Amino acid sequence: MTKKIIISLAVIAAVALGVLYGKGLLSVHQGLTPPASLSVLAFEKQPKPAPAVSFLDKTGTRHALEAFRGHYVLLNLWATWCGPCVNELPSLARLARFTPGLTVLAVDWREKPEAVDAFLKSHNAGTLPTLVDDTGAVMRGVGAFGLPMTVLIDPKGNIIAKAAGPADWGTPEVVAYFKRVTGT
Repeated sequence: MTKKIIISLAVIAAVALGVLYGKGLLSVHQGLTPPASLSVLAFEKQPKPAPAVSFLDKTGTRHALEAFRGHYVLLNLWATWCGPCVNELPSLARLARFTPGLTVLAVDWREKPEAVDAFLKSHNAGTLPTLVDDTGAVMRGVGAFGLPMTVLIDPKGNIIAKAAGPADWGTPEVVAYFKRVTGT
């Protein structure tokens, strides 16, 4: 009789969770709440496909965002003239260094790759790849209305969260959070 009660309770719990999830009251990312220091990161109610965009590296080679599918990607849009953007670059480099399961792409907005490369090196972020949104398509594609804008993309290629404004991406609690998210 006890076995029947346990099975019945499990079925009721599964149905209740299904109803909550179906109504949007229970997120896929439940339990992966960002730390308070990352309050700027807001999860999308409904994940949407990342745009089909590309950007240049320092050699002038074009890379499609789609090429990073299969990995969690933190796509940060920034510019050398944006003070808050510049301030967060070293913390993005720290996050990339300590979270191997996360691909951090800091994409500069419409500046020359050679200048961006030198700028990253002179601002303690030289370990980040030099990437440039030379056409503005990346910024338009993710719906960015200002800088910095950071987008979290899941391995399926869906935008699952956005951060409009700066954050300290390299703190121990943020690194630990992204390690949980990526399972690394």
